Amino acid sequence: MKKVLIINAGQNFGHSGGKYNDTIAENTLAVLKKFENIEVKTTQIADGFDKDEEVKKFVWADFIIYHTPIWWFQLPNGFKKYIDEVFTAGHAKGIYMSDGRKAETPEINYGTGGMLGGRKYMLTTSWNAPETAFTLPGEFFNETSVDNGPLFGFHRMNAFVSLEKMESFHFHDVEKNANIERDMKLYREHLENVFEKELKPQLVS
Repeated sequence: MKKVLIINAGQNFGHSGGKYNDTIAENTLAVLKKFENIEVKTTQIADGFDKDEEVKKFVWADFIIYHTPIWWFQLPNGFKKYIDEVFTAGHAKGIYMSDGRKAETPEINYGTGGMLGGRKYMLTTSWNAPETAFTLPGEFFNETSVDNGPLFGFHRMNAFVSLEKMESFHFHDVEKNANIERDMKLYREHLENVFEKELKPQLVS
């Protein structure tokens, strides 16, 4: 039995109602139901959370799927608060033990003290920015991808606690030119392909 934790970071703030990420989470659940032997837990950050219970969920899970909008090129404030509180509460309780360094060699091995080894995570984000803002010469993000640009720190955070990255999926232009039916279809195909690969029995030589 493989265990999946879905974290929905959508929230109601300003002109954002969180509904787009609710739709992504619903599609995630629909895809995962197609697989046998998958158990799912969910966290809706906007509904509130107990940080110690969330630590237990991370330790329980084999896979973590994050769904988050991007506000001002960063995580929403509610999601950042969640990460700060839950990961800090997870010190020596299954998320991380230390920064990995030893007193006698403080210059090396930073970021090797995570405790979530053997687990993997996937990130989905939703943007007002069109995909071309990341890919075309002269456009805003200087031909730097979401994962290697604005979300670089998020991925290193997960590496710090020893989570292994699965292929991300990013939704673009969701305010002015959203095509929900098309994008959710592409996302479901992506998620299905990723989990088919992850759940494929490994041949022992």
